[in-house]
Amino acid sequence: MQNYKFEIVAICVLPDHIHLILNPENIKEYSKIISSVKHSFSHDVGQVCPTYLCSQDDLKIGYKNKREKGLFQRRFYEHTILNQSELNNHINYIHYNPVKHGYVKCVKDWEYSSFHKFVEDKFYDKNWGNPNDIENIKNLDFE
Repeated sequence: MQNYKFEIVAICVLPDHIHLILNPENIKEYSKIISSVKHSFSHDVGQVCPTYLCSQDDLKIGYKNKREKGLFQRRFYEHTILNQSELNNHINYIHYNPVKHGYVKCVKDWEYSSFHKFVEDKFYDKNWGNPNDIENIKNLDFE
């Protein structure tokens, strides 16, 4: 955010991937913003949790040659959200993702997510995404 103007609308960081909704001021900077987020995250995660990073021996030659840490794929999936209903569906999908992948039983139990801010802002009830909500949520799939 020091180099580009954008808002993180929703985010969820999982052990093997990240979901993120961005609202960039300049849509033409989208790829640069994603690159900057990946770079900053990779740098910071090494300081906070050094064991999270791959050993240099585990990295493929292509990552080593480009001085990459191997946390992220080089590419990313981009989708332009066209209306409020679609935005709400994607926010739900992002926040439910830790449950979908079996990391927690309830959305509120995953701390690496913007879900808690959405609860504070009254977008969600704190118990949204609990096992009783499965029938209403399980078909969310935007990957």
